[in-house]
Amino acid sequence: MSEYDLTLRIAKHLDRHMIFPLLEFLSSRKIYDEKSVLSTKLDLLNKTNMVDFAVDCYKHLYHGQEVPENLIGKRKNIVNELVELRDLVSPFIDLFEREDVKKLLETDRDHAIILDHLRNNYPEYKPDETIPILYRFAKFQYDCGDYEKTASILEAYRILVPGNDQHISDVLWGKLASDILIQNWEQSAIDLAQLREWIDKNEKETNALQTLQQRCWLIHWGLYVYFHHPKGREQLIDLFFTHGESYLNVVQTTCPHILRYITAAAIISKRRKNIMKDLVKIIQQEAYNYRDPITELVECLYVNFDFDGVQIMLGKCDQVLANDFFLAGFHDEFIENARLFSFETFCRIHQCITIKMIAEKLNMTNEDAEKWIVDLIRNARLDAKIDSKLGHVVFGAQAISPYQQIIEKTKNLTMRANAISISIDKKMKSVDSV
Repeated sequence: MSEYDLTLRIAKHLDRHMIFPLLEFLSSRKIYDEKSVLSTKLDLLNKTNMVDFAVDCYKHLYHGQEVPENLIGKRKNIVNELVELRDLVSPFIDLFEREDVKKLLETDRDHAIILDHLRNNYPEYKPDETIPILYRFAKFQYDCGDYEKTASILEAYRILVPGNDQHISDVLWGKLASDILIQNWEQSAIDLAQLREWIDKNEKETNALQTLQQRCWLIHWGLYVYFHHPKGREQLIDLFFTHGESYLNVVQTTCPHILRYITAAAIISKRRKNIMKDLVKIIQQEAYNYRDPITELVECLYVNFDFDGVQIMLGKCDQVLANDFFLAGFHDEFIENARLFSFETFCRIHQCITIKMIAEKLNMTNEDAEKWIVDLIRNARLDAKIDSKLGHVVFGAQAISPYQQIIEKTKNLTMRANAISISIDKKMKSVDSV
């Protein structure tokens, strides 16, 4: 199964702390040698402050060997630095526990008003000295693996600084990572939306390559949210098919393997079949660059109409899903929806099919298959009739309404018009400057 494992590709775009859940999952699936996984963990841990975790990992990897002195010495240094930073920021953190400050935070998020309140009521508070230490403390806590406290501190930091603070980018990324690692999916979805808004807003002031990299990171970090939040699959689809072509360009340029997750989200969210036509085009364009059973399933179904191939790919998808950290929880839902898509497509391109044939394909009785077909016709709104005497299902032509045709042709018109307008403005400005 290592042939279809994307852990290495994904890990390149993640913070090292976010790789540990992936490695734990690989250990449980036994896809790789356990010593190899432990060695990777230890290498990552050596670059963090999670010394206790590193010691435990070392003991499992090297049975019977003594823990190196450098790890023991590192632990002492970390504890000393943690105590020192905690003493420096404790008085300030205590301020946020006071009733007047709590009420102010609940009613007003303007950093200027909050700072004025702290200055006027607490003379001992010195923001120029405290805020930089608060940032250091948050980063140190994150490296120690205390993600819950990190999220709390970074939330306070964001309130106390203006939007153009020099650390605001790192704070947004750190807040998202912390909420993901404590599995606070509701807040993670909010963090993700805020970070995307910040990246898009600062696109003109940021180097194009840096913007591309940030969007690539956002997509990969967002996988945790998209496949854990209740509405995550819809949010993933919206990112690529509603918010313009910027993020699709990132996938096609730097990370075509993300097509696995876009395709899976489209199949899992069966109500979003309207994007399947655009998705098929992208899969075909990137077929030379990336293919796996999930993308090939869609090709078999919507390009080649190869239903025998669909059944083969479903068998391979069964294994891919079971061994993918993000998709394992949607295994049954994906397989069921993929089968529904398969039979809907089969029914749409045939004028007449036998109930017996469908019953055999689904391993059902004729009576159960007939009920299943009735539900399928109703839910898919197919123009079809069932002849119970002959055991046939007869389908009519599926004409696309003029309204739907107009919608399909004009759905990207606004986005294209805006792009042309921006291009004209840039040319006009360049002409004026000359």
